[in-house]
Amino acid sequence: MEARFAELLAEYCLEAGPGETVLVEAETPALPLLPHLKRTLLRRGAYPFFRLAYPGEGRDFLLHGGAWLERVPEVEWALYEKADKFLKVLSAENPLEMASLDPGLSLKHQRAWRPLQEMRLGKRWTLTLYPTVGYAVGAGIGTGEFRAYLEGALFLDREDPVAAWRDLSRFQEGLIARLTQGKELRILAPGTDLTLSVAGRVWINSDGRRNMPSGEVFTAPVEDSAEGEVRFNLPAFVGGRRVEGVYLRFARGVVVEARAEVGEDYLRSALATDEGARRLGEVGIGTNFGLTRPTGLILLDEKMGGTVHLALGQSYPETGSKNRSALHWDLVLSLKEGRLLLDGEPLLAEGRFVGL
Repeated sequence: MEARFAELLAEYCLEAGPGETVLVEAETPALPLLPHLKRTLLRRGAYPFFRLAYPGEGRDFLLHGGAWLERVPEVEWALYEKADKFLKVLSAENPLEMASLDPGLSLKHQRAWRPLQEMRLGKRWTLTLYPTVGYAVGAGIGTGEFRAYLEGALFLDREDPVAAWRDLSRFQEGLIARLTQGKELRILAPGTDLTLSVAGRVWINSDGRRNMPSGEVFTAPVEDSAEGEVRFNLPAFVGGRRVEGVYLRFARGVVVEARAEVGEDYLRSALATDEGARRLGEVGIGTNFGLTRPTGLILLDEKMGGTVHLALGQSYPETGSKNRSALHWDLVLSLKEGRLLLDGEPLLAEGRFVGL
């Protein structure tokens, strides 16, 4: 798997080329992938610079970082300024490493270091995930089973993974053509009846260049348009803790009521991040039917075919939105028992696309 995975990341996702510096960030459980990445990037003429974290390093920084939590060191600026492209490999040994910490710590750090992340987002970047024991445990399956699941999600089980991603990209182009003709989305499911305006917004084809695996189209709702309530039925690991059963009620685009069955302290801290955190920065529709079960990992679950996700906080400017926040938190809703309507007509019903 590792050799084909590295080729996919270097060739298709990053399109790494001669003379480019690629900053690769990962944790030590991803070590089996790194030699393949090094060789592949070097063969393409790029220079890979690895930044490797030990398990629990993020927790140590939050607990002992002191003033550095709100001050970006010069060496960080230099790294990000000099890098041409970025690859981040999510590879946590324990996705619940920070479950017992005050959620305000990580959110404070996120706010202060936001300019650094904006610099990264202004360049070519890819976010991916390596199968670790911790992720398998969180998903409730065996390590080998999780590895095989991820292979399928990455299309590495196909004869030509790049061709498979290009096929999905074409399907998503057709979906976007239909969405662009509409003005209003309505999400209906048990405990959910939410309307959003997407009039005049730009839909983005997320086909594996930035997220790998991917499989979604997304835009940003008009900032003051969200009306109604939504109950997210998929759990997630976020901020080093598990959050599930999130309920939000919106009025004129703003969250006016919020609760969670698990992790409500994180939910409330997240909403208090800044003014933009109580508005939606994204609505996305999952199209990857290689993803067949929830894992708690947002990168995977938000791409599942037959789901929608909404992100609190920061929007992507290319969609036409101006919502700004240090927070960007995707929450996922399966529509196996629901519908997504576009201007009153079904687009998704019981987890399947209608008329596509």
